[in-house]
Amino acid sequence: MRRADRLMNLIRHLRDGDLHRAADIARAMGVSLRTVYRDMETLAKSGVPIEGERGTGYRVTAAITLPPLNLSMAELEALHVGLAAMRQAADPDLAAAASSLATKLDGVLPEMNAPTTLAVYPFADAARGFQHLPKIRSAIRARQKLSLETAGRDRTVRPLQLDYWGRLWTCIVWCDTTRKFDELRIDQITALRVLPSLFVEEEGKRLSDYRAAQASPLTGEDKTLIATDHQP
Repeated sequence: MRRADRLMNLIRHLRDGDLHRAADIARAMGVSLRTVYRDMETLAKSGVPIEGERGTGYRVTAAITLPPLNLSMAELEALHVGLAAMRQAADPDLAAAASSLATKLDGVLPEMNAPTTLAVYPFADAARGFQHLPKIRSAIRARQKLSLETAGRDRTVRPLQLDYWGRLWTCIVWCDTTRKFDELRIDQITALRVLPSLFVEEEGKRLSDYRAAQASPLTGEDKTLIATDHQP
């Protein structure tokens, strides 16, 4: 299994909020304890809100806390320019979030003097998908179908929920093309178009149905419900 896919499976496995022992994760994934510890450290340093330690277990928490950072003047300027642009975004939720984030940054900037080492992020091209977020969020609210391309495949999907995992955005969808649920990485979408057709909740195609199917995300039984064409 590719490392990026293994890390995504770890996120899915931990997202229920329960405490999972490293030994159980290693057995389910078919990897060594050392690999589990290394992957957990990578996810934590990459911004995924991992809580736990060796000997006790791991879980993903709801809140995301960033460590202190050292920013150059050029980096600080780029950050403010990006936030300023997002505050003008057509998506009101993103604009409000950008405004809130700018306020929080202004409040802690005088304290941002502690050294830190940024991890090598396993999903280095995550920023490519940012352009699609406003359309996806709008389609979720309006229950509009999307036509999109991933890994060279065209498909029609019903977007159900966006999730953010420490710089990585994913979207849970019901795919009308494959007749399966999928959790798409936004950075892997190469083309996206909002369709005029709307969808209604149907049994077996709802977000609640997806969550029910994720009771044991790493089992073979669940893999029959989830399309897996993720790329590293």
